[in-house]
Amino acid sequence: MKFPILNLINYKSKSYKKNRFSNSSIEEEKHKIALEISNVGLWDWDITTNKVFYSKESKQIIGYAEDELKTSSEFWDNKVHPEDKEAYFSNFKSHLKGEIDVYENEYRIKCKNGNYKWILDKGKVIEKDANGKPSRIIGTHTDITSLKKNEGQLNKNLQIITNQNKRLYSFTHIVSHNLKTHIGNLKNILEFYDEAKTENEKEELINHLKTISKSLSSTIVDLDDIVSIKSKINNHQLNERVNLYDCSNKVIESLKLESSKKGVVIHNALRKDEVLLTNTSYLESIFYNLISNSIKYSDPNKNSQIIIQSIHTKDTVKILISDNGIGIDMDKFKDQIFEMYQTFHGTDRKDSRGVGLYITKTQVEALQGVILMESKLNEGTAFSLTFKKQNRLD
Repeated sequence: MKFPILNLINYKSKSYKKNRFSNSSIEEEKHKIALEISNVGLWDWDITTNKVFYSKESKQIIGYAEDELKTSSEFWDNKVHPEDKEAYFSNFKSHLKGEIDVYENEYRIKCKNGNYKWILDKGKVIEKDANGKPSRIIGTHTDITSLKKNEGQLNKNLQIITNQNKRLYSFTHIVSHNLKTHIGNLKNILEFYDEAKTENEKEELINHLKTISKSLSSTIVDLDDIVSIKSKINNHQLNERVNLYDCSNKVIESLKLESSKKGVVIHNALRKDEVLLTNTSYLESIFYNLISNSIKYSDPNKNSQIIIQSIHTKDTVKILISDNGIGIDMDKFKDQIFEMYQTFHGTDRKDSRGVGLYITKTQVEALQGVILMESKLNEGTAFSLTFKKQNRLD
């Protein structure tokens, strides 16, 4: 039996006719799939009825099920973070007025669980009424919380690197300046030595060489100390549990002879149970430098005293070391206080090398702390050291 010949060129099955899509439907389906894959939410606001369609993805971003989110614009508006609302409404109104072609804004929105997420919100007017006023807007929601966190961390890292580069530049300048000074002095002395005609002149120049050599050695030791401190930043040696009272009291005992000679009374008002996750050696050195400075620059015409105390917040502990010594003219020296080889009490003091506060600041920063100073001439000086509580410095 022969089957009839079928012309398949123009043949369309009933199933095909039933399930075929129009070109516009195919495009809509493509867009829908693309949004689902990219996890981008879709919103569609009918301004006339004030009804808003939120896609499943928009609802999921803030933790709501499909049947939980209300269809009014106020429901979403009210969840925008209070600090972000002004820009949120301002940008949207600018788009409605035709001042900007596309509405776009980044803001925080409150999720169902009470937490906030960062949203990138975009929209565009697609329909207008007979009077030319916007009647329908379509837009998208994108969760950019992770991007914001990464951006914040990048900015933090950039700030750290910038500060480190500034300190490195300053440190390099100090090294270069001071070593050049010593080398220049050595060179001059050697030239004078070659020109010297008597043994007495040569002996005097040799004594100058010894003085310069001693000063150079002292400078190298200072620089080595600073390099050693900087190299330990982010080191696990900075993760020791240190009792603040015991640490400061140990320093006070070691300075007992100096404080007695000067008639300085030291009040240790730190709590005996205060513990900080830090580095013992650094903290002892910081206490030693600041307390010994207060003793050194005490006022002989006063009943001199030093007070050590602390202030606590939720995340930090602030250690205050204050005295009623001779003080410093901050109007004159405030920008030089923590610079290297700076002295503020006259050039006749042979016990001042001008490196103590620089080293102290370097050590405090190595412990991820902040040091500040207030002082008034003839009234006294106060230092504040602020450290994070119990944060591991990994």
